[in-house]
Amino acid sequence: MIIKDLQFSTKMYGKIDAMLIVNKDCIIEYSAMITDESKQLRAENIIGRNLFDAYPDLEYEKSSHVRVMKSGKPILNELQTLTDLNGRTIQLINSTFPIIHDEKVIGTMDVSVFPNKVKIDECHKLFEIDDIITKNKQMLKIKEKILKSALTNSAVLIYGDSGTGKELVAQSLHTSSNRASKPFMSLNCAAVPENLLESTVFGTVKGSFTGAENKKGIFEIADGGTIFFDEINSMNIELQAKILKAIEEKRYMKVGGEKYLSTDVRIISAMNINPFDAIKNGKLRKDLFYRLGVVQIEIPPLEKRKEDISELVSYFIKVFNNEMDKNITGIDGIVADILYDYSWPGNVRELKNVIESAFNLSMGGIIKVSDLPEYLLLTNMKDMEQVIEIDEDLNLNQMVDNFEKDIIIRTLKNSKNVTIAAKKLKITRQSLQYKIDKYNL
Repeated sequence: MIIKDLQFSTKMYGKIDAMLIVNKDCIIEYSAMITDESKQLRAENIIGRNLFDAYPDLEYEKSSHVRVMKSGKPILNELQTLTDLNGRTIQLINSTFPIIHDEKVIGTMDVSVFPNKVKIDECHKLFEIDDIITKNKQMLKIKEKILKSALTNSAVLIYGDSGTGKELVAQSLHTSSNRASKPFMSLNCAAVPENLLESTVFGTVKGSFTGAENKKGIFEIADGGTIFFDEINSMNIELQAKILKAIEEKRYMKVGGEKYLSTDVRIISAMNINPFDAIKNGKLRKDLFYRLGVVQIEIPPLEKRKEDISELVSYFIKVFNNEMDKNITGIDGIVADILYDYSWPGNVRELKNVIESAFNLSMGGIIKVSDLPEYLLLTNMKDMEQVIEIDEDLNLNQMVDNFEKDIIIRTLKNSKNVTIAAKKLKITRQSLQYKIDKYNL
């Protein structure tokens, strides 16, 4: 796995600039600047140092090494801006891989190149319109909106709860457009330190501040293509004004620069709150909203499109069967009910994580209740407790009948026919039909 992905990266890059190996305690075991250009960036020896001592501004949760250490999965072609011990800002595209021994992750390795050496659109396969899995009416309208909007260069603003798939929509817009062969640059505005965000966006001129080098920003890298500003409301108001000016004038100036550079990019942005709330709370400039929100797409939460749950579960089962070399064919009927009844505050991302978690525990051909994360079952039990209410006007048998009736109604609602409902309830079809007649359902 590691060798295959590493070969992919080196084949794509041609020649890498740097390599770094970190052990499970985040201690740097190996560091190499390979090209003449990269050797100029690091004079001190950082081997033996903690990763976060070597790069003081690097946040623990945002480190690709930490994320790969936790997940055991590689992260490919991620744009990173780092500041070293000497205060020099380095912008690289990293691919980070797990180092596995005896089925345990014992460290991580990354290989890096400077952005100007990479064809960004070849860095990874972007999502396309058919990757949006849905049969929900509102989501189907969104797919139509994507295809119509893809014919123009107008700015698009996407908003919806975390985990609903905003970047999926953004990438689909790009790959459906006439810019599909050009770069797609994604920048999470909340993930980049505020003092580095402007230079990441516009680039820098050597000598403009201590350690500054001639670096391209994403406006330059994405020229002719698309820029996706995720969590745009996390960007400070002053930089929002500069972004607005760059969009309106189709030109920008690098940090420390003295001349304007022209730009031809399509802007797609996203936020996980309603844009009018962001304006009201002073998190988004009103004039920038008018420029960014020419086309607006609101993605509904998974709770509002529960008919997509079965479709998404089938899709994720295929994905994880391929990744984990398993042959799981589906989910138990009771599991289907639990997934349907759950509120999904983490949306599609949470559903994907639940299925991945179940894959790690499942030993059979289908996912069972025992394979699900415990918090799902506890939530379901709390819901059941709310259903069981003591009615002083009824005796025990009447209350039991009402509870049984409620279970049957919910199961029938989530089943195509009586036979399937009976299987879910683990009773015969005849018994279920008797109870349906008994309760006049």
